[in-house]
Amino acid sequence: MKSSVEREQIFNTLNFYEFDVLVIGGGITGAGIALDAVTRGMSVALVEMQDFAAGTSSRSTKLVHGGLRYLKQFEVKMVAEVGKEREIVYENAVHVTEPEWMLLPFHKKGTFGPMTTSVGLKVYDLLAGVKKEEKRHMLSAEETLQKEPLLKSKGLLGGGYYVEYRTDDARLTMEVIKKAIEKGAVCLNYAKVRSFVYNDNNDIVGAEVIDQLNTKKITIHAKKVVNAAGPWVDSVRALDAIDNNKKLRLTKGVHIVIDQQFFPLQQALYFNAPDKRMIFAIPREGKTYVGTTDTFFEGDIQNPVATIEDVQYLLKAIQDMFPNVQVTQQHVESTWAGVRPLIYEEGKDPSEISRKDEIWQSNSGLFTIAGGKLTGYRKMAESIVDTISKQLGDYNYGPCVTKHLELSGGGVGGSENFRAFIANKERLAQSYGLTLGEGRRLVKLYGSNVDKLFKYAHLLKTTSTSSLPLGILAQIYYAIHDEMAYSPVDFLVRRTGMLYFNVEQYKKYKDEVLQVMSDLLNYSEQEIEKFDKQLVKLLMQAILEGS
Repeated sequence: MKSSVEREQIFNTLNFYEFDVLVIGGGITGAGIALDAVTRGMSVALVEMQDFAAGTSSRSTKLVHGGLRYLKQFEVKMVAEVGKEREIVYENAVHVTEPEWMLLPFHKKGTFGPMTTSVGLKVYDLLAGVKKEEKRHMLSAEETLQKEPLLKSKGLLGGGYYVEYRTDDARLTMEVIKKAIEKGAVCLNYAKVRSFVYNDNNDIVGAEVIDQLNTKKITIHAKKVVNAAGPWVDSVRALDAIDNNKKLRLTKGVHIVIDQQFFPLQQALYFNAPDKRMIFAIPREGKTYVGTTDTFFEGDIQNPVATIEDVQYLLKAIQDMFPNVQVTQQHVESTWAGVRPLIYEEGKDPSEISRKDEIWQSNSGLFTIAGGKLTGYRKMAESIVDTISKQLGDYNYGPCVTKHLELSGGGVGGSENFRAFIANKERLAQSYGLTLGEGRRLVKLYGSNVDKLFKYAHLLKTTSTSSLPLGILAQIYYAIHDEMAYSPVDFLVRRTGMLYFNVEQYKKYKDEVLQVMSDLLNYSEQEIEKFDKQLVKLLMQAILEGS
């Protein structure tokens, strides 16, 4: 992966070549397209106007899941496809993805009953090609309460027990981006497409791009341009005067985080809210997070936030399903909100609109991809790059090779050997000055890339004057030099998730993180002031004081 210290050199590189493919958008979809294309032998450039994964790809439910609820809407093909993708994503990046047994309780008059749950989960297993040891089990009411004693017992008929996969969405995106760069793609964050370049036939042959950090401008030439800008796809389409008219609609999803001291959930659940919507509640790192809402959204796409109404909706769902859990707004430690770009369907509520992806091409040749799910990112990329490959036909590019391609950090010997890999590396960490616990935390987060962090730690142990813990300091150096983090928010939100799952650490370390990054990247006074305000603003919004 390239370093933020080298970003000017990377930016200038983009100006000198005609690429086969220019990808606009550095979320999971754009990252997947860049990786697929470059591993077929195409030359690839990717630009992202914010940080990588700064949009929806750091604001999801953080599950690589098959979309069980879409069976109810007869989205059989989509369930089959993304269901099968879960294990592929897992095996290619076991350090950022892990199996999570999910409990689906059913009560009298609920959305799911004993028969529909049993049949639905069995069909789900078949469609998704679930391996034997992860096939669903049906539980009695008593067995269901044993799995999760906090559940509402009144009217409880039983539960379904099945496997989903938990992930860190932003880190998954980073590992895809890093692999694409390793294979030869040129990727740059904080680089915004300002306009398109056309030839005499009104075909798009490139884009004018502005560096958001210093306002430098370049032109990137490319044979094919892909708009994978997520919630911003319409903004990018608006730059193409010859685009066709596909109607998109944005919906917002909100999650809340509560300490397990107040919500001691021991089992991940998928349950009915009072209005029959399905909600996830998932234990993670001493916290329980709950989501998501699903409402039409027309606000600030770059900075969607949870409202008091969003939070109250989720708290009401908790109180209904877990009557002995007494949580209020004061117990909500942090929140996040994400925006989904969906293909609009007349007369449908937000939760009823299909999550299937669509790809289309304007008269000027601009490809746009919208819709879809985190789980399906690899197949979405395969589909659009297949089309691009045919259009570039004379160049004889090969088939998709990402199905069994380890992502960056994924070289741990697969899921079967990951535990042994962790045990070995956490012991090794001590020889670099880290504790056993710090070593375990880092190897589970960075996989086979952890050796680089160990080396940073070893160097910093004797040279750094920072008061930050050695492990966090090593993470900052790695984020800057190997993951192109530029601002403290890049590090504290997307590289570590600290704002969401350890807000007290965020408060404690944010100023020192700003200082260390400023020393490494030579921030101007204006940047220091801007980033300081940004850190405070995001904190206030996450803890609802900015709502």
